[in-house]
Amino acid sequence: MEAEPGSGGREQSYRMQTVELEAILRRARLGDQAALGELHRLFAPRVLGLCRHMLGTIEHAEDATHEVFLRLSKVVGSFDGSISFERWLLKAAGNHCIDLLRKRTREQKLIVQADVEALPVAISPASPLNELLHSEKVEAVRSALARLPVKYRVPLALRYYGDLSYDEIAAQLGIKRPLVATLIFRAKQELRQLLAAYAEANA
Repeated sequence: MEAEPGSGGREQSYRMQTVELEAILRRARLGDQAALGELHRLFAPRVLGLCRHMLGTIEHAEDATHEVFLRLSKVVGSFDGSISFERWLLKAAGNHCIDLLRKRTREQKLIVQADVEALPVAISPASPLNELLHSEKVEAVRSALARLPVKYRVPLALRYYGDLSYDEIAAQLGIKRPLVATLIFRAKQELRQLLAAYAEANA
């Protein structure tokens, strides 16, 4: 079978990017400030987006992103390459946002495990929500996400923006996997209602 036209070029470009990133990470582990600045340039937009979806406002997201990259010089040595650096960094950012939310709510629990039953059918990771986040309605989606209760907004943002699996979300939040599925299902229900109301108001 012939290779798809241009596929070789894309693979070569990907390999070059990977090699370049590994070189940057080696320098960053040694405390090279220029390398840490390059990591900020490459990944700050994704981190900022995740923090905004989780925390609800751009102001809180900017502060959180700044703190994540301030800490990066101290923790980058723990990156072992078992997952991509971007996923590793987003998991770290997600954990930081969860800590901030727990502090914000003080003694209230981030996730209340009550009145929850496992879904009879597993939810497919493929969802129109992922496409909505990248469509012309991105501002409407962002606004609707900010209005969701924290217990729904956080797992939804981790799943569809942080690209974490249900198991990874469960580990980060300290809850069971079926509860993650339930919370994401209910979050999508509320999000659809908010978007429907938005569409009706702007019809």
